[in-house]
Amino acid sequence: MSRPVVVAVEPGSAAETAGLAPGDEVVSISGVTPTDVIAWQLLLDEADPTLEVVRDGHEIAMDIPKDAGVPLGAEVNAAIFDRVQTCDNHCEFCFIYQLPPGLRRSLYLKDDDYRLSFLYGNFTTLTRFTELDLERVLDERLSPLYVSIHATDPVVRARMLRNPRGGTSLRWLSALLDGGIEVHGQVVVCPGVNDGQVLADTLAGVLDRYPSLATLAVVPLGVSSHQREAAMRPHTAAEAAAVVDLCDEWQQRYLDVLGRRLVFAADEYYLLADRDFPAASTYGGFPMHEDGIGMARAFEQEFWAVGERTPDGGIRQRAPAAGFFSWVDGAPAQGYRAVRMPGHGANRSGEIDVDGLPLSLGPTPMPVAVTLSGSPRHGPSGTIRPISPEPTGQPIGILTGTYGAAVLAPLVSRWNAQAMPEQCGSAAAARVIEVPNRFFGGNIGVTGLLAGADIAATLEDEPASHRYLLADVCLSGGKFLDGVTPAELPRLVEIVPTNGSALRELLDAAAGVEPGRAADEPSARRPAGAPQ
Repeated sequence: MSRPVVVAVEPGSAAETAGLAPGDEVVSISGVTPTDVIAWQLLLDEADPTLEVVRDGHEIAMDIPKDAGVPLGAEVNAAIFDRVQTCDNHCEFCFIYQLPPGLRRSLYLKDDDYRLSFLYGNFTTLTRFTELDLERVLDERLSPLYVSIHATDPVVRARMLRNPRGGTSLRWLSALLDGGIEVHGQVVVCPGVNDGQVLADTLAGVLDRYPSLATLAVVPLGVSSHQREAAMRPHTAAEAAAVVDLCDEWQQRYLDVLGRRLVFAADEYYLLADRDFPAASTYGGFPMHEDGIGMARAFEQEFWAVGERTPDGGIRQRAPAAGFFSWVDGAPAQGYRAVRMPGHGANRSGEIDVDGLPLSLGPTPMPVAVTLSGSPRHGPSGTIRPISPEPTGQPIGILTGTYGAAVLAPLVSRWNAQAMPEQCGSAAAARVIEVPNRFFGGNIGVTGLLAGADIAATLEDEPASHRYLLADVCLSGGKFLDGVTPAELPRLVEIVPTNGSALRELLDAAAGVEPGRAADEPSARRPAGAPQ
């Protein structure tokens, strides 16, 4: 078991006053050894904790005077201090098995850890869940959790997980729901395996056995070119349409019986089936936004500023994205290092806040650019500078994946038509640049899985004088999945927060138009000819 290592101390905090410093290894808190950041927060939530730390090989005891509920003011290097609970399933649809070779080792780790489900929204199958885990979740109110269901038929589920415990482990889902834990479920639909009648039976099984499930996300199988399972294939357009129709049918049944829709099809299904996205009001606050449910509508709302304005002039928007696979490198979980928010979280002061709802971030954060020095491809690390809000007159290219291009194209086209061309002129027109995902291949089209090599290859053919925007969801720890950094790209790129209001405010500023000038009601249609 590793020890938590302090990586930052807030000036003026109780930690700084007591002498805690970056590099200190924390052995225990008031005599208890924390196994994860959840225990860390709960132990430090008490008044006047005592920390045993190791510094330069010497053990030091620190008494830290503070009131209960007052933050310590220190960050640590990881979320899990003991061993991550790894996955012992062998699902033929598992995306980890579809990763290309040569990536950093941490990306190949399969977890099935309920703590990472709570902290990061990772999905757990519950096949390694125990009575002790259940006791802790209920005692500490570790909610919400995210559970991979896939099928409620025990035979089908065990076969899909290639684990005999897959047929029985959903008993823990019942126990969690009976204990009042908020649980969001997921079904990864594999064509010919758990679609069609099996999916219908699963939706019926949820209504019969798990009616208090918060939401159920139905998402399509992702198939990379590194897939080794012959039975796994992408959906056809007809199969995607059938899934959308089935989810619509069951939404109405859930509404009739439970008073809520409960099940939602992923945005990818609507793109594959060439269907309109549902109205934003049907998503119930977008609780499964990070699972690709309602992302398009949420982004559209933010872009056109039809969402709620906050008292400080900001827009209700989502927290900055951490990037795919962010947890494996010890990146902060969404919320666990956040400012305490009363009424949420696992401890009395709510320092652990992972409710997943839109946060009021105030005025949209300014994007940043990576300024290259030396060779544009292999030069030294770049520097970070704020983007000037002044109009530039440069054409803007928005780099995005295949699915992102289908969503952004109508928004950007309409913005171009409405953004007062007599002021901005054609030189400031924005365009969407689709980046094909050759790194993963197959049907992988989400922006968050773009690799630096693919972005670089696309930029090589783009004019050097243009501005290029890239969503921060592509980065984890400042790097793309293939280890490339923005400083290594052949063109200067501006890293933009992954929300619609950030993009809209940047476009308005670049064109020199009044913010929100073109914010009339958005169209419900996506463009004809979007990728299938």
